[in-house]
Amino acid sequence: MARAVQAEPFEKVTIKLLMLGDSGVGKSSLMIRFTNATFSEQMMGTTGIDMRVKDLNIQNRHIKIQIWDTAGQERFHSIARTYYCGAHGIILTYDVNDRTSFNNIPNWLEDIRKNTKEVFILLVGNKIDLHKVVSDNEAKEFAEKASIPFIMTSAKNDENVQDAFVNLIETISKSGIVIKPEKMRLKKKEETVKKCC
Repeated sequence: MARAVQAEPFEKVTIKLLMLGDSGVGKSSLMIRFTNATFSEQMMGTTGIDMRVKDLNIQNRHIKIQIWDTAGQERFHSIARTYYCGAHGIILTYDVNDRTSFNNIPNWLEDIRKNTKEVFILLVGNKIDLHKVVSDNEAKEFAEKASIPFIMTSAKNDENVQDAFVNLIETISKSGIVIKPEKMRLKKKEETVKKCC
């Protein structure tokens, strides 16, 4: 991944997050709820890649958050992998009302770990406003075995959405793995030549 630099107090830094998971689990809804504080029942599935930006002041840093929303369909997986490079955090999402989306989480996790080196992962069980077919305990047990944090959300009701994003961002910020915008621009070509995950 891109070379990490230690951020100084009040310095502007950029954090890149990816939204991953099966199609229809609510990745776009979570991203838009966090960035725009809105929700739509008529949300169309993402085709390819979408990106939103949000600025936050956390831990004496002005953080520009780039959130990349990827399509969950199998045919778009190769496109999504090209965005793994340089990512600091991944929000890996399943639908608590869709057993298949949860069963596919190990496949997503394997793909992430195969194609990234140093990235923070948060497992999110979305749509808790609906009937659950995946129990809380089952998801928690999986997250513990996988050594990743876990949170349950509802993009529709705005439940735990802010906590999910902010907690992940704070974890990344504390780790020191953040990229200065000017450094990212200057070294973009060099990093692409050397390696991209």
